[in-house]
Amino acid sequence: MRSDNPRALVIGSLAAEGSDLAQIEALFDSSKYGPAPLNESERAMLASPREETPPLWVQGEFPAFLETELVRSLGSNLLDEMRAMGGRAPVDLRVNTLKATRGDVLAELRAGGFVPEATPHAPHGIRIKQNDRASQLSRSRGFLEGRFEFQDEAAQIASLLAAAKPGERILDLAAGAGGKALALAAEMGNRGVIIARDADAVRLAQLAARAARAGAIIIREDLSAEASAKADAVLVDAPCSGSGAWRRQPEQKWRLTPERLVELQTIQDQLLDEAARLAPPRIIYATCSLLMCENEDRVSGFLARHPEYAIRPAARIWREVTDTPPPPGMGDVFRATPLMTGTDGFFVAVLARQW
Repeated sequence: MRSDNPRALVIGSLAAEGSDLAQIEALFDSSKYGPAPLNESERAMLASPREETPPLWVQGEFPAFLETELVRSLGSNLLDEMRAMGGRAPVDLRVNTLKATRGDVLAELRAGGFVPEATPHAPHGIRIKQNDRASQLSRSRGFLEGRFEFQDEAAQIASLLAAAKPGERILDLAAGAGGKALALAAEMGNRGVIIARDADAVRLAQLAARAARAGAIIIREDLSAEASAKADAVLVDAPCSGSGAWRRQPEQKWRLTPERLVELQTIQDQLLDEAARLAPPRIIYATCSLLMCENEDRVSGFLARHPEYAIRPAARIWREVTDTPPPPGMGDVFRATPLMTGTDGFFVAVLARQW
């Protein structure tokens, strides 16, 4: 339509969805709720649509300012990844091994009329692809009694890469509502301590009820320096653009601004440096972002500032923890995308202290 005003966008979207000129004119009829009739210029545009190839940001339906960064991050797979991001996400569940086994929950869900399957990589994950009844899961007995939590498979994989062991002290530095803290408590068999912190007190306030439902008794909310000292590991699940979760929250891509993206990178660096000041044996850096500027770039900058740390290969950790082949996208770091792994977009790097 050679215009981005709202009227032109509506006309163009109708044409893109297959409406012909007569169908569009029938809608633009000046009725009580109908817009004014098409003018001659608009009819001409519809009669001779533009033939040149749209720019990548139009084809991929993402903000124009992200085109260079997404090309750098996703390369030749960019458009395929964006098409995958436009699909409907499945409902992924994490079985709470403090209360149940995956077999138990699969059987329970099938008895309830759902069609669940084991996730391909996360050993405690369940996927429900036919999710028209997914809203009923949050009212099911299994959820209310804490036998499973809602968590994308990529986030489950990230929690496993923390390699949390019973008896350890883990600091979850940006815990949010506590999804990964709950996963860590289960991996630790409720033995040890998990300190949950977050700058957003409202989100963190959800954790107590969730932990009680899950039977996770080792999670504490403590902001004191003493509580964070001598941690065996620090999880930095950093605030980010959320670009890996666009298929769940597509509006977020249009709310992101260049200024906010720069601000987020500053926060990510600050959280990593805060973790390093505690000198833990390992730091797990994670984001739900597709962007290298929030992922590899932040890790490279951290290693330059803190040469006492080095990347510990994620694939090696995965084999040690699960005794299974690593998922796609896992080598020195773990990079997940909807196209490659069938999950949300995610990034994990494990940083091990050398001395």
